[in-house]
Amino acid sequence: MSRTTTSEPGDTRMPHDEQNGDDGDPGRDTGGAQEAGDAAGRREGLRQVLPWISLLVAAGAGALLSVGAFLGVYVRPTSDDWCALWKARDMGVLGITSDFYRTQNGRVTNAFLTGLLYSDGMRGPKLLPAFLILALGTGLFLLARTALRAPRRPAEPPTVPLMAAAALVTALLFFAGTRSYQVLLWAPATISHTLPSVIGIWTVLGAVRAARSDARWARVAAVGAALLVGVVLGMLSEPFTLVAWVFSATVAVLCLPRFGWTRDRYVSTWCAAACLGLLAGLVLLYTSPGARWRRAQHPPEPLSVAGVGETFRDWWRLWQTIGGQWAYLGALAAGVLLGMALAARREGGVARQESGRVRRDAPTPPGFPPRALFRVAVLLPLPLIGLASLGVVFGLRSGYGDTGWTYGRTWTSFLLPLLITLCAYGAWGGRLLGRHLASPLRPAARAAVLVAVGTVAVGSTAALVHPVRALTTSTVARSVAWDRQNARIRDEVAAGAREVAYRPLLIGGLTEPLFASSYERDWAARCTATYYGVNRIHRP
Repeated sequence: MSRTTTSEPGDTRMPHDEQNGDDGDPGRDTGGAQEAGDAAGRREGLRQVLPWISLLVAAGAGALLSVGAFLGVYVRPTSDDWCALWKARDMGVLGITSDFYRTQNGRVTNAFLTGLLYSDGMRGPKLLPAFLILALGTGLFLLARTALRAPRRPAEPPTVPLMAAAALVTALLFFAGTRSYQVLLWAPATISHTLPSVIGIWTVLGAVRAARSDARWARVAAVGAALLVGVVLGMLSEPFTLVAWVFSATVAVLCLPRFGWTRDRYVSTWCAAACLGLLAGLVLLYTSPGARWRRAQHPPEPLSVAGVGETFRDWWRLWQTIGGQWAYLGALAAGVLLGMALAARREGGVARQESGRVRRDAPTPPGFPPRALFRVAVLLPLPLIGLASLGVVFGLRSGYGDTGWTYGRTWTSFLLPLLITLCAYGAWGGRLLGRHLASPLRPAARAAVLVAVGTVAVGSTAALVHPVRALTTSTVARSVAWDRQNARIRDEVAAGAREVAYRPLLIGGLTEPLFASSYERDWAARCTATYYGVNRIHRP
């Protein structure tokens, strides 16, 4: 008589069942386990593909950025460079700062940085592109990593997709627009319109770090820094001041404790300090003698219905130009890759700990905003960017006339928030999509999504190769021609010449000496003559 073992009512195991360690037919369970293993293998394979796609994007964007940084070596004076060079040489840093405030445009911070940058000739402008690329890319990476790390769960976000997103956003900002040379390589424009974004990102990063610190002094210092940096930026760039003020004011209102987004007033206080600083700096700039002189040279037209209509038409043409560059979709695709990587990491954690799932009826964690406010916060960035860009276009039209909207170097102030927003939307959607496709029955769908998103991200990176190549060709060719002409002029000046020939070398849509119909109105020619120490320059 065989012995049976009864562990619980209705559960009777036979001896061969005990030996196999299974409940039921061993062949059937073995097949189920094999299917589960195959599904797990497919999921693991997809998780392995994603980092390689991200690595390809990061490597491609990084290579393009390296070329852009190296091109700084071939930067030569043009347009405003001529005036900045001789003023920094003859007036010094404080002299050129006073000159800007009293007779140019009132941008005190701009003038001070210009004096520092040109104090050693062209060495500073040659190094500035590499600094901007490194500072912007690193700042975006650190800010995103800090934002993705929950305070109570300090797990590291996936590094490679994060690097790909930061590198591609940086490359798109510098190379996908209409004025790559001005945005990256021309120091007068990068000081006014690219550097403020870099300063803003690092200031926000410091504020986030202070918010997560237990030290009260860190928050006080961050608020004080926001006020000081706001004043500095307000006297550096009017377009950036407008864009930063719109976003800071909106965040200050949304983060009031009464709305349930935050527990205290730190974020609102920090944003209010930033707004106050930006406003103070802009008032100091606007009321300066230099700004009054500049407005006298280009009197703004009185506000009218026709003028408002023209502003909206210019604004629409601006966004048509931006929308016509499909490479900007790469920011969205890089965000999707990052979001899917976050979902894959969470999926692995849930597989190890099933209890980690959050039920829909679970109570809302402390500090999490109400759903309605969350939806508002998600939907607001794009309208705010549109509003800020409209303000920038209005200012450009007032200062430069009908063609003001074409000054692509000023678009950086709202293009960077746009690219960051697209990347954030992509990360949010990618995380939801990755969780939705986490089922073992959907490996084909996940593979199709990865292929589609990876194609867009890689294609966006590849689309930047042509503009970078064109930028490299024109910059290097001009540097060779400029060096040859500069050597000739130096020899003639050393021989005692008081008037020399200069052949304009156009690049990046910038003004070159001898552009005006009369020499008296040709400020670039006069600055070039002063730089070389001659009375006059003329065409060969």
